[in-house]
Amino acid sequence: MRARIYRPARTAMQSGTANTNNWVLEFSPAQARQVDPLMGWTSSGDMDSQVRLRFEDRDAAKAYAEAHGIDAIVIEPKTRRPNLRPGGYGDNFATNRRQVWTH
Repeated sequence: MRARIYRPARTAMQSGTANTNNWVLEFSPAQARQVDPLMGWTSSGDMDSQVRLRFEDRDAAKAYAEAHGIDAIVIEPKTRRPNLRPGGYGDNFATNRRQVWTH
């Protein structure tokens, strides 16, 4: 079995970093998906592709994969630089402003 270990990126619907601190072990699909001719639903006989295991850190995920004989590839996350800008939104409400805040 092949699997990948990665840290998920944040979704487009969130501005914070919620649910991005855990590492995920996800199996790669062993079979291609098939389309049901009557209903048009997509299905597969591969049950491992539905399994997503979450771990606190990368080492725990690698240890689990080695203990269970899973050939896993670790994908390192790309780091995100902080978006801290001087004079941001919070400075609109600072008590030491020199000019009047208007729209």
